[in-house]
Order: sequence, then structure tokens, then C-alpha cells
Amino acid sequence: MSDVSEKPPQNWILLHPTYLQMQKLEVEDQEQVHAAFLVYMDLTEVRGWKEVSCVKSLELQLVLLEGREKDGAPIQIVLPLPVHRSLTHKSIRHVLDRGFPMLLCAVASDSTLVYQRMTDGLVTPDPPAGPFQDVGRRQHRKRRQQH
Repeated sequence: MSDVSEKPPQNWILLHPTYLQMQKLEVEDQEQVHAAFLVYMDLTEVRGWKEVSCVKSLELQLVLLEGREKDGAPIQIVLPLPVHRSLTHKSIRHVLDRGFPMLLCAVASDSTLVYQRMTDGLVTPDPPAGPFQDVGRRQHRKRRQQH
């Protein structure tokens, strides 16, 4: 047997440079900072976003993410929030007033991420895509005769 005792592995998130940068923003809600880091990792490592950076919203005391979905695309703001955290119209307005398109990202306790695009006002939906054929008449179903 060896006398060498192994140290338990450290949590790599706590050592990640971006997480450390988020900590320097001095946001009190550490759960929101953790949610922001998970969203950052998803955007950069999974979705391939470019130029993703973290900024502090002074009004909301939250970490926001800014980045581009691809090279040359417009900057978007992502508001990461733990799923149980409430959100007001005023807080959404603060983010939208920054002048960039906004994504709200709800972060569940199991690290599931759900993105929702937020807009300033109503947006007309895109027409349905796909080959559609107008039948021009109703299809009739035969009724079963009951004996």
C-alpha cells in the first residue's frame, strides 16, 4: 500500500478564467453568477457563439452576457436566470434599453437551459414553411353503423 494520499479534485468551474471574471463583477446573487457561467459555457462550447463577454447590469445587479451568434452577426444580450427567480417588466425593459436583441435563458437546477427571445413590442410571426396543398374540399369520414 502506498502512503500517498490523494487530494480530492477541485471544482474546475471555480478555477475557470471566465467564472473568476464573473466573480470580479461583485454580483451578490451567487446562484445567478453560476447560472450565467453555465449559459456562457453553452454559448461558447456547444453553440459556437463568438466574442462572448460578461457584463454587470448595475440596475439589476445581475451578470449579463453579450455575444454574437456567428462572425459578423449583430451583438445579442443574454439574461441568464435561475428558473425560480422572478422577473419584472421593468427588469426586461432595462436589458432591452441597451439597444441589442435579447435572449432570456432560464437555468434549471439540473442545468437544463431554455432560451426565449424577447422583443421590444409585438413581432409578427413568420409564415409557415413547407409545401402546402389546398385540397379545396373536406375529407369525409365514414361513420360506423351501429347494429
